[in-house]
Amino acid sequence: MAKKAANESKESQSSSASNLKMVLRKRPTRHSVVAAVGIEKEGKSISAKRVTTKLKKKHEKLDSKMPKKPPTAFFYFLEDFRKGFQEQNPDIKSMRAIGKACGEKWKTMTYEEKVKYYDIATEKRAEFDRAMADYIKRKENGKVENSEEDSEFDEYE
Repeated sequence: MAKKAANESKESQSSSASNLKMVLRKRPTRHSVVAAVGIEKEGKSISAKRVTTKLKKKHEKLDSKMPKKPPTAFFYFLEDFRKGFQEQNPDIKSMRAIGKACGEKWKTMTYEEKVKYYDIATEKRAEFDRAMADYIKRKENGKVENSEEDSEFDEYE
């Protein structure tokens, strides 16, 4: 009897497991992606990779008059650390090595040592917030114009 009960419980578990269906999904083929998008060129289909690159959104041009975000506390520390590190190790010129040493030093510093840099970053952030508020007010009033002539990237095109 005990064997029958054990076998019945195993069968009920296996039947409940067989009730679960596994669904396999097929990856879309190149032709199905092109057909879905509806793009063909001279009888040849464009690969799916090229289709996705053509559908990407264009980035808006940056406004050159908008205030720039200030650096974080770590970057203010990096400025100070770089000067002292280069004086102590004039043979090391690699920015990677300097950056690694700076990162290790920052991790080992206590909060009391970092406060100086956090204070500087907080002051700069407050200045940025004020400048940004002024910029938004000027932009809403129409005093700031976004023209292509102002863009600093136009020189290189």
